[in-house]
Amino acid sequence: MTENFQAMATLATAKMRQVFPPTPLLRNELLSERFGADIWLKREDLSPVRSYKLRGAFNAMRKVIPEQQLFVCASAGNHAQGVAFMCRHFGVRGVIFMPVTTPEQKILKTRMFGGDAVEVRLVGDYFDKTLVAAQTFCEAEKAHFLSPFDDEDVIEGQASVAVEIEQELGRVPDHIILPVGGGGLSAGTYSFFGDQCRYTFVEPKGAKSLAAALDEGAPIDVSPINSFVDGAAVAKLGARTYARLKAISRDDVINLPEDRICVTIVEMLNVEGIVLEPAGAMAIEALSEVADQIRGKTVVCVTSGGNFDFERLPEVKERAQRYAGLKKYFILRLPQRPGALRDFLETLGPQDNITRFEYMKKSARNFGSVLIGIETDKPENFPAMFQRITDGGFTYTDITNDETLAQFVI
Repeated sequence: MTENFQAMATLATAKMRQVFPPTPLLRNELLSERFGADIWLKREDLSPVRSYKLRGAFNAMRKVIPEQQLFVCASAGNHAQGVAFMCRHFGVRGVIFMPVTTPEQKILKTRMFGGDAVEVRLVGDYFDKTLVAAQTFCEAEKAHFLSPFDDEDVIEGQASVAVEIEQELGRVPDHIILPVGGGGLSAGTYSFFGDQCRYTFVEPKGAKSLAAALDEGAPIDVSPINSFVDGAAVAKLGARTYARLKAISRDDVINLPEDRICVTIVEMLNVEGIVLEPAGAMAIEALSEVADQIRGKTVVCVTSGGNFDFERLPEVKERAQRYAGLKKYFILRLPQRPGALRDFLETLGPQDNITRFEYMKKSARNFGSVLIGIETDKPENFPAMFQRITDGGFTYTDITNDETLAQFVI
């Protein structure tokens, strides 16, 4: 942390007020009561583009305008929307490269935010090819490339989240919990607050780029990654963000299974009416990992984004139920005899509901394979149910946690 960085981040924050108001810092009663702490949510999901990404884009662009009038980025999500929004605000041209496989909803939102100021180009099935195309175009056209995180001006802009937290809370919180992807938000916040508070940095289990960088002493590529938490699924931490984060304690970096994050998405939606994308829910889900550390403390969780495609809701609910132990899938070996199905159904308890029943094929002349999904109200119902199935003379294979098989049949 340097006083100069604090001053620059504070100045950047003040200039942002010409474009959008501060996102709210709201105390959450449900979480505060659950964890015995004073828990606040920094609602970046309520920014004009429903994520913090427009902050870094604004700061990086304002420093080179009016000399530069053409900006380029490669993104399939929040960064693209932030850049598009700022191109329209500044009245400059933007060319945004997105993978061909980008969901139509994200393409339409990027075009909506950018209007006539932005051109979207769909290139490559995977982001690596998209990035190469963007950088090649940028060099040829002498444009300014806007990195989503590995840029000092972007990091400085993301630090405005920390500036606002201190301004809105009236002081530095005791503990702040941050989601980590490429590290821009974390590097900016850590550089601004320094050792004035305690931190928890949260990564998805399928993309532990910060943990790997700290373990190796330098950013390394952790491919292949799980892209479910798309707002934080980054294969390699930025060199500049690592330089600012390399002094943090490895013990303050945790990872969360993707299915577990879904539990928080569903709860926040159903109970609090808050729409969060997977990356935006990570800080809240991480509270249970640091419950002993935060009791009686003032804690801020940064909900980094709310760009959630509701077409994903069935998948999110499914993942949440499986992680919570409320839903299981198994392949039943069913005898091909009259009454066999009735005998099986009698092994189910009053709270065991069949959500899927699919006769797959005969695995032998006298037996057939059936894919069955069961949902219940308490995880402890399953051991008793499986025991009744076994006692009834049936054989089965639980495939709930078999990721490879689940891709094909669930």
